[in-house]
Amino acid sequence: MPQQGLIQVYTGDGKGKTTAALGLCLRAAGHGMQVEFIQFQKGSAYMGELFALQRLPQIHITQFGWGCPRSAMIRSGMAHCIQCGECFRRNRETDNPWPAMGFQYAEQVLQAGKVDLVVLDEVSYIMSRGYVPVEKVLDTLRQRPAHVEVVLTGRRMPQEIIDEAHLVTEMTVTKHPLVDGITSSRRGIEY
Repeated sequence: MPQQGLIQVYTGDGKGKTTAALGLCLRAAGHGMQVEFIQFQKGSAYMGELFALQRLPQIHITQFGWGCPRSAMIRSGMAHCIQCGECFRRNRETDNPWPAMGFQYAEQVLQAGKVDLVVLDEVSYIMSRGYVPVEKVLDTLRQRPAHVEVVLTGRRMPQEIIDEAHLVTEMTVTKHPLVDGITSSRRGIEY
């Protein structure tokens, strides 16, 4: 009998929400589970963890967001992320088509029930910006097949989502070298 799929939330202003979700993907794949990792607001595949996960056939990664104009150079190692913010600015534009497309894809994946774990990375962003209503996300979660585990990540997760979840982890910043000006983003560590 398939196990009951729960709803998990990783939220807060601290570092590690996406990383924790990726760790769960790795664990699930290690046990032969099928995983769909859907990223909102991100469109550049230059993060090291994505390189590693793309080698695992049980994990499918889809990104819905504008990418970094330097991503090809960063991926090749010829450049580094300079935190210019261009990718984030474009993803905040009011006419951004990616959030609606991404959530429509997420609905299809969840309704199909062909995977065991679905991660909706940075989904709080598309709700807080009004691209997708909170109630639509709740309806989608409630209508998914019972065996599908769902992880939702992002800062400022709506209270309605937190109330619906079975597990909620809030990441907090106690100290961070980027905030303290000690270092910039480092290849293999921050991305």
